[in-house]
Amino acid sequence: MHQALSDPALDQLFRTARTYNAFTGEVGDETLHQLYELMKFGPTEANTTPARIVFVKSEAAKARLGPALSEGNHKKTMAAPVVAIVGYDMRFYDKLPVLFPHTDAKPWFEHREEANLAWVAMRSASLQTAYLILAARALGLDAGPMSGFDNAKVDEAFFAGTSIRSNVLVNLGVGDPASIFPRSPRLSFDEACRIE
Repeated sequence: MHQALSDPALDQLFRTARTYNAFTGEVGDETLHQLYELMKFGPTEANTTPARIVFVKSEAAKARLGPALSEGNHKKTMAAPVVAIVGYDMRFYDKLPVLFPHTDAKPWFEHREEANLAWVAMRSASLQTAYLILAARALGLDAGPMSGFDNAKVDEAFFAGTSIRSNVLVNLGVGDPASIFPRSPRLSFDEACRIE
């Protein structure tokens, strides 16, 4: 058995962590490397690891991202130190000979219909987005994930000519406490779970 994390660690990752709408500070490239080095170890289906991430930092990249954002997300996203565009690679199975070497898993996926492949890729990339958020929190950053954007515009601006499709945006930085709303309720164990 591993030892349980301390209460302060659990607070930082879950209990007091929040979704921020405004950020300050800078996020260095080294921190982004550290973030990925943590998140990459989270489990995905058959170790497919389909997430592909563009860390948008420069003004030029933000100018390309801006037209894809919904009105409510534009200002906060343009002001965030970093915006992670988390996409999913529809040809994730090409990496399986390396990522899942103990068996020939590529045929499990390569001939599936596109809708089925998209479901597999999006599900595991969404898990990876959650790992990204937890890794950011573990490194002392705050996160603001969102889906309020035009996927087709993001794909054209950042993934044109590739097999990658956008999934989620995550603003990263040091969260401004004035930008958060009161914590919304959560379902109780009995409302969301059962033990059989």
